[in-house]
Formats: sequence, C-alpha cells, structure tokens
Amino acid sequence: MSTPDASSPSSQPAGSSQPTGSSLPTATQLAAQVARGELSPQQALRSALERAEAARALNALISLNPHAEQQAAQVAERLAAGELLPLAGVPVVIKDNLNLRGTFTTCGSRMLEGYLSPYTATAAQRLISAGAVIVGKANMDEFAMGSSSETSAFGPTLNPWDHGRVPGGTSGGSAALVSAGVVPLSLGSDTGGSVRQPASFTGVYGFKPTYGRVSRYGLVAHASSLDQIGPFSRSAADLALVMGVIAGHDPLDATSLNAPASFQGAQPLPSPLRVGVVTESLQGNTPGVQAALARMLTALESLGASVQEVSLPSTAYAVAAYYLISTPEASSNLARYDGMAYGVRAAAPEVGASMGAARARGFGPEVKRRILMGTYALSSGYYDAYYSKAMKVRQLIAQDFARAFERFDVLVTPTSPFPAFRVGERSGDPLAMYAADVDTVAVSLAGVPALSVPMGFEEIGGNLLPVGIQLIAPALADERLIALAGALEEQGAVQMRTPGPVGS
Repeated sequence: MSTPDASSPSSQPAGSSQPTGSSLPTATQLAAQVARGELSPQQALRSALERAEAARALNALISLNPHAEQQAAQVAERLAAGELLPLAGVPVVIKDNLNLRGTFTTCGSRMLEGYLSPYTATAAQRLISAGAVIVGKANMDEFAMGSSSETSAFGPTLNPWDHGRVPGGTSGGSAALVSAGVVPLSLGSDTGGSVRQPASFTGVYGFKPTYGRVSRYGLVAHASSLDQIGPFSRSAADLALVMGVIAGHDPLDATSLNAPASFQGAQPLPSPLRVGVVTESLQGNTPGVQAALARMLTALESLGASVQEVSLPSTAYAVAAYYLISTPEASSNLARYDGMAYGVRAAAPEVGASMGAARARGFGPEVKRRILMGTYALSSGYYDAYYSKAMKVRQLIAQDFARAFERFDVLVTPTSPFPAFRVGERSGDPLAMYAADVDTVAVSLAGVPALSVPMGFEEIGGNLLPVGIQLIAPALADERLIALAGALEEQGAVQMRTPGPVGS
C-alpha cells in the first residue's frame, strides 16, 4: 500500500458495528505461538496484511513497510538460532511520525510527502530487536495536531465501531488498527491526550507513560516538553510486554530518564489502594460516560480500594495553558519546514517567497492555525502575557497533582466526557475540538503517566460506542497502572470487544 491519494474516504458507505467478542490472540499469546513453532513469523505477517486489506475502508494505514517480509524472515532465523524474543513475530503498526529506515514518514502532511526515513526511531528499533514485525505506518492528524484524525492530508481515519464517527486523535490510525483486530499492538504519540482519547473512542487500552520513560529519538516533534510515545493494546499483559521492550534510558534522547523498568512479572498494588476521583471531571459527562465511571469505581472498591473525591483546582485552566504552551513549541519545531532544508520545495523568484509558498502548500489549515497562535504567543510584548503565564499555570497544575498523590495512589477521571463524535461535527469549530481534550491535557502538563481503560459502551443512534476511563499515577509509577488494569481484567470489569467483521 503506497501513500494514498488525498481524497477523503467519506464517500464510502458509513458502517456500524456491534461487539463480537474477543477471540483474536493477544501479542503475548501470538509471541508464544511463534516461539513454540506453531506459527511462523511470515504466517503472522500475512494474516495481519489480510486483515489490513479487509479494514481498508477505515483509512487507518498510510503506508506498508516494504521491509516487513525481510523482518519476518530475520525473526525466523533468530528463533532458529535459539534467541529468546519477547515479541517474536508479533505484527505491529507505528504512527507515521515515527521514523523507520527505508520507509516514508509523512506525519500525515503534504509537507513531508515522499520523505524517506534515513534512520529508525529508538522505540521502533527496540520493537524490531525484540522480534516484532512492523507492518506499516498509521494515519494521524497532520503533525499530531488535532483531536479526531480528520486533519491528515491523506483523508480522515474512521472509527471501526461506526464509520460515520471519528476514532479520536491524533493517533487515531494506531488505535483503529488495534480496535479492528488488524494488529494486537501499535505505537502512537501522546502530547495532550493523543493516545488516551483515541483508545477511549475505539475501545482499547491506551497508555501514556511518564514523560521521559520512553525515548523520543526519531519521533517527529510536535511540542517537545509534552510529547511521549505510548502503546495501544487489547490486554494489560500486552501493555506490560511492550513497555518492557520500549521503556528505558536512551543516550540519544536528552530527556530520556535513567529509571529502571520492571514491567514484567507480578507488580504488587499498594494495600489498601487509595483512589481519588477528580472532582473537576465529574461535570459535563454523557450518561454513558457517567455509567462507565460508576462501574470503574465499583470495580475498584471490589478490589479493596478506598474511594474519595479530590479537587485539582488549577486543572480548570489546563486546556488554555496547554494550547499556550504546545502551540509556541510547535511553531518553533515546525520552523525547519521551509522548503529549503526540509519539506516540499516551491518555485519562486526569491527565497522568502519560496519559503512562504512551500509552507502555504505543504501545511494544512489546523497546522497553520497553531503555528500562527504559537508565533503570536512568543512575539515581543506578548510572551509574558501568554507563554510565560501558561508556564506558571503548568507549575500550579503539577503541584495540584503532587498534593493529591500525597493522599492517593491512583486518580480517576473519564478519558473523554463523551464517546466518539461524528466526522465533521467539530472540525469547523476549533474551540469545540480543543475542548475534547479537557480530561487529558492536565496529565500531560504534569508529566505523569495515565492509562485509558475500556469500561463499557454508550448507545447513540442505535450504535454502541466505546467509553474509556482514565487512571493516573505519580511519575514513574507506570507499572502500578498496568498492574491495576490486570487486576480489573481478572475481576471481569474491563469490557474489551472486537467491532465489525474484521477479526470476528
């Protein structure tokens, strides 16, 4: 599958889905089958490619990895030589802002159309080293700017549960491919909720690690102080498996934390587990989200947790602070795409005109909007009024979280106040789109880990739409969230289903 035409897939008939159960093997199960010789890496890859073709209407893949067959053959050779590979033969997809040598990396933008990666991102290389086979690159909001996966230059990704609705953004392609059962694992990136919100909208796990826990080397930057790579999966065991592979210090990333990773094996939970429900997240939720939150709290109490409300007052300003921090960083990071060193080149009589024409042609409306917002916030006379003040609010938000974690081991909020919205419903109203991140951006500003857990469905228009609940832990307590997800699974509280005919 080559880089697709820019035409939108919205002309295809809208689909809808009902839960079909989850009979697909998890990554953990699949790796064990390959390691035992019951399935070859090549067979696992071919099956994933067949499922990808069946799910083509989702427009979730931007391109296929031309080296995937070679990777699968190498995994088979390594296994035959006696290597132990934790992700042996597991087909995975990575978001198209992660570099993979010899493949196209477009970031969902015409600005990088035809760009061939000369190197591989650390997180992707660690997957390959662990035996995974990278099937291809997932569609995404352009340069990871959006909340719906509609801003891609190659057309919007559609939600496997209802093709008339969005899968969330910006990692909507990565989420949709796991939800639809094309692959058991994928990687996305989360700046203000871009892994967690799509996970909620598509009914899978979406994990944002502690900032610095996973190397950002090879991730095309959006907002450098916020960006973090995170996985999608269909089981807590798979989260532990992939985090055990991709987490850890990387000397190529100056923000990488030198913190030991211990994701494998039983991780004991604090006893008794103290859970705080964030008061500010209890308003404005749809009935289905409220019901899912109630189910989560009941399940936590069944595990012996004590549950109380806790207020994080500064989070009321989180959305405003986030956009006054992320857009200036994006403006700075995207300044390099001027048609000279990077990006499409536009013919013009002089350099300035060429740069302007290249940026006008290469960037879409949402990216242009955020560049303008960020440049304005950093401009002389406005820096102190906007960016500097937002950084102070960020510190207040971090302090609110720190105080809450003195009393609680885990905090709980909805991942989103509503299920997936319709394609086009919010794309004409940027403020309404930005408000979709209300439950996720504060976590990113604080740099702490969070996990969206699938906790049920809300029926809208005759369709069942997934709903996720967000669990939040202190910095470097990533393992606690995955262990808690595993405990909820064992209790039967997690509602994981497969939509569509794909994978059923």
